[in-house]
Amino acid sequence: MDLIETGRIVNTHGLRGEVKIEPWADSAEDFCAFRRLYVEGAERKVERARVHKNFVIAKLSGVDSIDEAERLRNRVVSVPREDIELDEGEFLLTDLIGCRALDEGGAELGKVTDVLTPPGGEVLEIRGEREILVPLNGGFLLDADVEAGTVTVRLIEGM
Repeated sequence: MDLIETGRIVNTHGLRGEVKIEPWADSAEDFCAFRRLYVEGAERKVERARVHKNFVIAKLSGVDSIDEAERLRNRVVSVPREDIELDEGEFLLTDLIGCRALDEGGAELGKVTDVLTPPGGEVLEIRGEREILVPLNGGFLLDADVEAGTVTVRLIEGM
């Protein structure tokens, strides 16, 4: 099964085993739609989930006390790829890794080797003859054709 990392349990919440999750989805509301999560390879049903201050408070099956929830702190949560619904033209950031990177004129820059997530927003790491970091915001990503395995980016002088 292809699992996609979608967040991290950052804390407990209350005394009955709820956990506080930092979602790595487009929004915390999107994250709440998942009905099952995997924590360290073990499936956990999501009994209930709600948004609280851009975090998700979730009650997971088999986690019924603060002590059990505490054992999950700092664990990454994943969902099966098949559970992620994408609209036409949408893609997962992880799908960009391995794509050929082209500039506006079609010249090959290298391959996307990672998607970094510093506080300012996601950044494509492209490695070819040199390493190039391209922000995903501000109009630098012109096209992403995951099916064809290419991304087209706008470079500014000095990149």
